[in-house]
Parts: sequence; structure tokens; C-alpha cells
Amino acid sequence: MIAAQLTARFPNGMMSLAILLHVEQQTGSYGSAGLVLAATSVGQAVAGPITSRWMGVWGMRRVITLTLSVCVVAVLGLALLPLDVPGYMLLGMVAGLSTPPVQAAVRTIYPKLVNSSNLTPLFSLDASLQEIIWVLAPVVITLVSTQVGTAEGLLLVAVILVGGGAWFILSPEVGRVRIPRSRNALGKVVLKPPVLLATVIGFLLIGACAAVEVGVVATFEHGSLAAGLVLAVFSAGSLAGGLAFGHIPIGPWAMARRLLIVTIGLGLTMVMLNVFWLGGTLILAGIGIAPALAVLFAITSASVKFSETAEAFGWAGTGQLIGAAAGSAVAGFLVDVSDWRGAYLAATIFAAVGLLVSIVFVRSFPDLRHRDASPHPDTEPLAVTPS
Repeated sequence: MIAAQLTARFPNGMMSLAILLHVEQQTGSYGSAGLVLAATSVGQAVAGPITSRWMGVWGMRRVITLTLSVCVVAVLGLALLPLDVPGYMLLGMVAGLSTPPVQAAVRTIYPKLVNSSNLTPLFSLDASLQEIIWVLAPVVITLVSTQVGTAEGLLLVAVILVGGGAWFILSPEVGRVRIPRSRNALGKVVLKPPVLLATVIGFLLIGACAAVEVGVVATFEHGSLAAGLVLAVFSAGSLAGGLAFGHIPIGPWAMARRLLIVTIGLGLTMVMLNVFWLGGTLILAGIGIAPALAVLFAITSASVKFSETAEAFGWAGTGQLIGAAAGSAVAGFLVDVSDWRGAYLAATIFAAVGLLVSIVFVRSFPDLRHRDASPHPDTEPLAVTPS
């Protein structure tokens, strides 16, 4: 299941860069490419909670098959059709709106796959292994798009969408796990304090990560091997942190401790411009990232009914998508008005605000040290007729 969902989600790490490179080549404008990426991101952010909730109505296989089919057609259109900028924006938004909700699906399935005592370590393992996507996918798509062609890069995205999506859809667990229909209105689940905290802190944490990416590119310039290596060790630190600390029970202060590590590591990046210094400080910051994401997944799962899990994870994913856009935008602005330190300052501020939120609202974090992270069972009143 982990291998299938990582393969199905692998295009998520490729699509934005593939679209950016293709639209820039076709139009000669990074501004136009940015508009198409913005339309794609808006589509993904809007679709997350909606398509996730649909899985409780029509089933996971039907929803993922439908969204996958539409997404593949949109990506093929981006690759093969002669379009102007509005046309690219329209198809980009369709691709974003139809992004298959694999992440929400698999994190809804996990509580049904393992014993309750193993659920938190499984969330941690998942958060760690997803770093593989963000290490390998950009390298693969850059290599194909620059050495073969940008249209071929998008075609590769479509091929992996089909192959990975089919593998996930045909997994027996996807057919066995049924999500009950949620009885609450769309959006009500995000008002639960732990879910709201997971969404807000996910926004801030991923915003910090996106700002780091801008900072590394600004520091070492596009195409630099050093930039790729530094980003790789950042993800490697996260992978190591998740594997090393995934077994630790999650208490109310778990998020604050993990974000403190991230904040300290990011704050130290501004001390000097040196590839070894940046690599070391980003390894330190990365050690806290996967464990922090594991806390987000666990508190979300433990705070909702099973019928609400997919939508709750959909909202969390939307928060992270908006955070990625905001982090990139703020970091880019600060780099333009100052220098490379501006991006790392933005990353540090995002992480520090997340740390502050986790401290101020520590009482809203569930204590999972003596209970598991499984969602609450769906129950309803049972009418009893007196004899």
C-alpha cells in the first residue's frame, strides 16, 4: 500500500515543474508560466476537501478513477495542444481540480490496516518516505524536460499518473475499506480544534519548506549541482528524523518540540553563505519536519469520526498547498528586495509562527501517549421499541 500510494503521488512532485518548463518554453514568459501554475494550485486547493468528501458518497475507487481520468486528459492537453495563455490556465485549473485524492484516501485506509498501537509509527513512516517524492521527482522531470523535451516531460507525468493510479486503485485495500457518508455539512470538520490546528500548522510548516527551496535556488542559482545537493540533504534530514523518532508517543507538547528543532535549524541558515554550513543546518531543520507532519496526521485522525477522516485530510492538504504558494511568494519578494538571506528569514518566520501557535494552543492538542490515533467510530442513536 505504501509503495502504491507513493507511486500514485509521484506526479505531484513533477507536475508543477513540468508545467512551468513547458509553458515558459511555449510562451517565452516565466510570468505566463506563473499564472498557469497559480491556476493549477487554486484548482488543487479547492478540490482537496470536495473530492475527499466524495469518497464517502461514491466510494474511493470511483472517485479516484474519475479524477484520474480527467487529470490525465488535462495533462495530455497541456502537452499536445497549441494553446494561448488563457487556454493553458484553463487546462491547468482542470488538472488541479481533478488531482486524485490519493493522500486523503491512503491516510483514511491506514487505521484499517494496522493495530492501533502501530498507527502513529505508520503515519511517521509515511511522512518520512514521502520525502522520496520531493527528492527524486524534480530531478527526473528536469532531466526529461531539458534533455528530451517539455512536452515529453508532461507525457511522462501522464504515464506515471495512469500507472501509479491504476496500481493504487486496484489495491485490494482500496476496495475493502468503505468510508461512511458524512452527516455534517462540508467544512464543519475543519472547525474542530485539532483539525484546524493541523491545517494552520501544515500551512506554516510547508510554507517554511517552500521558502527554503526559493532560498537555495537564489543562493546557488538555477542549474547548480550544489542547489540540488543541499535540497537533497534537507529531505534526507526529514527522512532520518521520521525514521528515528516515529516511535515516540505523541503528547500535547510533541508539535512544539519538533517545530523548535525546525526553527533553530532554519534560523542558523542565515549565518553564512557556504554549501557545507547550509547543508548542515538544513539537515538539522529537516530532522523535525517528518516527525511534525506525523503529529499533524495523527491528531487529525484521532480527532474525527471515520466518516470525516478523508475530508479532514483534504482540508489539511489544502492548507499545505496554500502554504507552499505563500512561502514561495513571500520568499521570492524578500529575495528581490534584499538577498538570499530574505528567503531563509521567511522560512524561519513561518516555522517560528508555527512554533508559537503550537505553544499558545497546546491544550487543543490531543494527548496520544496513552491512546491510539485511530478515528472515532461512527455511531448513531438506535431506536428501541418497548415490548
